[in-house]
Amino acid sequence: MNAAYHIGLGIAALGSGIGLGRAVGSAMEAMGRQPEAAGKIQVGMIIGAAFIEALTIYALVSPFLR
Repeated sequence: MNAAYHIGLGIAALGSGIGLGRAVGSAMEAMGRQPEAAGKIQVGMIIGAAFIEALTIYALVSPFLR
């Protein structure tokens, strides 16, 4: 595999980490402000985190599918 793959994967992982950190941080803030809605916020956060992680896995697997 070439260097472009490694650079692209690094950028995808970095973006995923930043996005996931922001999403979880915002969810924790929201749960702190509205503890009664913590269940709904947590479910939405977990679904969002799954989508973020899925994009990173696609970036990792896609070069192998050529």
